[in-house]
Amino acid sequence: MKGKVYLIGAGPGDPELLTVKALRLLRTAQAVLHDDLVAPEILRLIPSTAQVYSVGKRCGKKRILQEEINFLMVALADSGLRVVRLKSGDPLVFGRAGEEIEALRRAGIEFEIVPGVTSALGAAAAAQIPLTHRRASSALVFLTAHQAEGSGSANWSKLAGSGATVVIYMPGHDYSAIAAKLRAAGLAPETPCAVISQATTQSQQTHRTTVAELARTPQLRAPALLMVGEVVRFAAASSLMREFRMTTGSQPAFPATLFADSPSDAATSQGNEEPSA
Repeated sequence: MKGKVYLIGAGPGDPELLTVKALRLLRTAQAVLHDDLVAPEILRLIPSTAQVYSVGKRCGKKRILQEEINFLMVALADSGLRVVRLKSGDPLVFGRAGEEIEALRRAGIEFEIVPGVTSALGAAAAAQIPLTHRRASSALVFLTAHQAEGSGSANWSKLAGSGATVVIYMPGHDYSAIAAKLRAAGLAPETPCAVISQATTQSQQTHRTTVAELARTPQLRAPALLMVGEVVRFAAASSLMREFRMTTGSQPAFPATLFADSPSDAATSQGNEEPSA
């Protein structure tokens, strides 16, 4: 009998932003394939009896090809295991879930998608930036600065020039090129921007600037995202260029009563590979 695959979003970094459903499924997983950016506190929730595979790809360095991830995921489910494919953020937002869904459908594997808090929402909440505002922006656009080879480039003039709040995932460090695209799209030089690094973690930093000054943005640590639009003016001043402190300790404060039937051996697994810095 074939198993089932759960494509689960682990959220942007803060372990307390993991959903209750994601936590329940993770605590009962028999195999887990996780990205590098999943918080180590979340990885420690994996049962010690589960097979754990680190399949992350960061900064253009591919330790494993997407086709290999697809094959492994299908093979584990084919053997009858309950498989969790654990992704940072939300699996449906720049998470390659589409490719994995196609592979699972071709193989006839049952699957379910469990959404997570995507990094744009987590970062905006931590920096107190409303992504929409009745007097500033009534639309929201997610873009990525990196696309697959052979794919068409996004029409920045149409998207960024619409007056919407624009959130750019994976901006890299070439902010000069992004600034040029934003200016070409018709954005005014004084349009506010915010670069948010390592959103919702203890190391979060937020740098506010403008399209005109974007090229001078300091080299903040990845992962980072760029927010552009009038709503950035509402950012909390106390969140700018400071260290973001989570209210939790080193372990997520999940209510134990919610998971009284969880396996007792699911607390830690020393063999898990933690995300790289």
